[in-house]
Amino acid sequence: MCVNIIGWNMESSTVAKCKTKKRKNSTHTAQEEAKRFKTEQRDDEVLQCGPASCLPRVSVLPDRLQQPIALDELTELLQYAALGKTGGIKKPSWCHLRHHRKVKGVNVVIVEDLTQNHFYKHYLCLQHLRTSYTSRVTFTPSSVDVVSGIFSSQVPKQDGLSVSKADEELQEAMKNHPIITVFGTERRGLTAYVLTEKEMIKNNYPVKGMPGFEEFVCTDCADCVTDSSPLFGIDCEMCVTEDGKELTRVSMVDGDGKCLMDELVKPPNHILNYCTKFSGITPAMLQPITTTLQDVQEMLIRILPHDAVLVGHSLEHDLIALKLIHKHVIDTSLLYKRECGGRFKLKVLTGIILKRKIQTEDMLGHHPTEDALAALELAQYFIKTGPRQVLEIHWKALWRETETREEPPETHRFSDVLQALGRSVAFLGKDSDIALKESSHKQCNSDKEVLKSFRNLKTWPSFSVLQFSTLSNHLKSYFPHQERHHQMQTCSRLQDMCVVLAGPFPTGFSDGDAKQLFSFCGTVRKVKMLNTVVRVHAEIEFELLEGAMLAVKTLNGLNVLGQTIKVQRPVCESMLDLDVTLEALMGDPLNASHLYAVKMNHSMTECISTSTKVNGHVSDAERLDVTPVKTVNGLPPAKVNKWLHLNTSKSELSEESVKETFGHFGTVKRVIVSAKPKESTGHARIVFVNSEDRRAALNSSEDLWKKKYLICPSLTPVHLPSWVGAENKKTTHSHSSAQEQQMDVVMRKLDRCLQKLFTSLPAGTLSVVVLLGHASTNGHLPGLCLMEVKQDC
Repeated sequence: MCVNIIGWNMESSTVAKCKTKKRKNSTHTAQEEAKRFKTEQRDDEVLQCGPASCLPRVSVLPDRLQQPIALDELTELLQYAALGKTGGIKKPSWCHLRHHRKVKGVNVVIVEDLTQNHFYKHYLCLQHLRTSYTSRVTFTPSSVDVVSGIFSSQVPKQDGLSVSKADEELQEAMKNHPIITVFGTERRGLTAYVLTEKEMIKNNYPVKGMPGFEEFVCTDCADCVTDSSPLFGIDCEMCVTEDGKELTRVSMVDGDGKCLMDELVKPPNHILNYCTKFSGITPAMLQPITTTLQDVQEMLIRILPHDAVLVGHSLEHDLIALKLIHKHVIDTSLLYKRECGGRFKLKVLTGIILKRKIQTEDMLGHHPTEDALAALELAQYFIKTGPRQVLEIHWKALWRETETREEPPETHRFSDVLQALGRSVAFLGKDSDIALKESSHKQCNSDKEVLKSFRNLKTWPSFSVLQFSTLSNHLKSYFPHQERHHQMQTCSRLQDMCVVLAGPFPTGFSDGDAKQLFSFCGTVRKVKMLNTVVRVHAEIEFELLEGAMLAVKTLNGLNVLGQTIKVQRPVCESMLDLDVTLEALMGDPLNASHLYAVKMNHSMTECISTSTKVNGHVSDAERLDVTPVKTVNGLPPAKVNKWLHLNTSKSELSEESVKETFGHFGTVKRVIVSAKPKESTGHARIVFVNSEDRRAALNSSEDLWKKKYLICPSLTPVHLPSWVGAENKKTTHSHSSAQEQQMDVVMRKLDRCLQKLFTSLPAGTLSVVVLLGHASTNGHLPGLCLMEVKQDC
């Protein structure tokens, strides 16, 4: 097996350091996506020179590292890897597949019910997964079957297929056109186009009494409406948070087009992706907002009359974001149906029907008021004109030309295209609703059978999907109906790793004083004061693991008003393997070239005595101890002779200053300033081109200390916005040691199984392992996507 592992003490001798070549930009492109791909490609060229530079490689784009991907984004990569640029396949928007023409095959492993937190809870057991895959990104659980979603995803028509639409005449088309079959030919009142309850359920609208909508708020609407009932256009914008998609803006217009509401909304959960390209929402826009979802719900209920009819385009998404149930709706995406049953985009309908441009490229995202008005006017036009005349007037411009050329191009199922082009396809796993040739679909009852059947194939398929479900069965048998408890316990362990205990402190020492002192090591999530009978201690929880590590190394033995404090890790079961876990994290390929740096102000530098042992060698295994000492690295303890007001001024740390300082040790690929709005910008992650540059920086820690920098190797995987994540509450629920040991055994078996599979793959195969995560009524537990192109041994 050929595995590209860059660890703390491991480095390939065949990779030479290269200097970045300067490129002249003669033209300035307006497309940010192209810029990102060019930047990533330049980074790749710097990473390797010589023969290795021609090898295919997959990497996540820097601006997507901390954003989860969904099923549709995964299929972008799989389609591009399998079919390339032929037939209109576009490059994936979230990652870069370098030298994709040399990718000889694609292998996808689907592991059911395993979450991202399972991966990090059993991190030491999953040696193959954590060391063999150099790209890792959070995966959003899908509401549809992932296997079916991959094979059934749509791709543009390929030249190798002979399927094409006949050019039918309008009168012939009218016989079976969905507009005519659903609404007839006569012009009718608006009630004819209001969705029935059955249609709402079919199109996933929130309906009272249906599962999943128990906590939704119902509007105070009448049981029925009339043709004279008022219409209200509505549109929402959403962002991606740790709980999925949540509302960030809502706009509503009345029947005359007057704007009645245009409100920004602050989501209750931490935002992972503002979706600015589509929503137009930026962090600065939401920063001062205090309006909540409940406030918006109350405003809508107050504004809407009893017989109101809501109009929108794919309105079910807006009502779900609003967590609102309204009985009477008109959906313009269902009024103007495509012949194939699909839906036109609002932008296309507005341009052709209303002769007006919306959602133009020069705009930063969509404007919900503009979209709400467009949907309203489209509905009014359809009602006034009637279905037959709408079809006759706009047949050529909308249905005939757009169906075949504009929106979207003719598409086919991914699996059909692969097989029609002569590509060998295979699926091995439990029975799934996918359309494959009988020879390509093998049902297996266990992971062992899946692996054996795949390795016994006479020829390697160019595209294969393997479904592992044994682990899911184990989880259900070990933890029946307790998935949420297991998630909380997992997060509790991650939380413990970010916590330090400190004290004793002088009487009167507050949580604010403690946060002020410890925040120079990293962002402090919270402080809990522990008052014993005679002394004061504190429990400090950092946002990242690096903060806790630096706190133990630098503040242990500090003298505060004549009181020497101890800084140590909590003593609990979850911390017994901490030193082993830290070693593994330092050797994680995701952290190999990364460095964590803190910029201290002058006051804190004077307060803390340190040496190169703090900055330079914290990664050595023998220095991972957390034993309290009476001196700091052999020097007399420093004294804080005043209350910590010395440290009130915030240290300055910018991307430019970091690159200037650390660029002396090698090429800095990028700098991630780990700070939140209104918080200190004193902490950053530095990404070097290779680990030798990072090693040079660590060996020069004494010089960096003189420049007020405190450094250590990165430990927290960069794709995690925080080590603890959304769930940071401890639970009293615990599993027995026997259960945990059984889970460890199962995880090791899974890892060995995946290792055998990876070893058997031909060189040049893109290997993707998807831990599906878990979707339940209690919320989504995110999964994980790991990617690597198998290289020659």
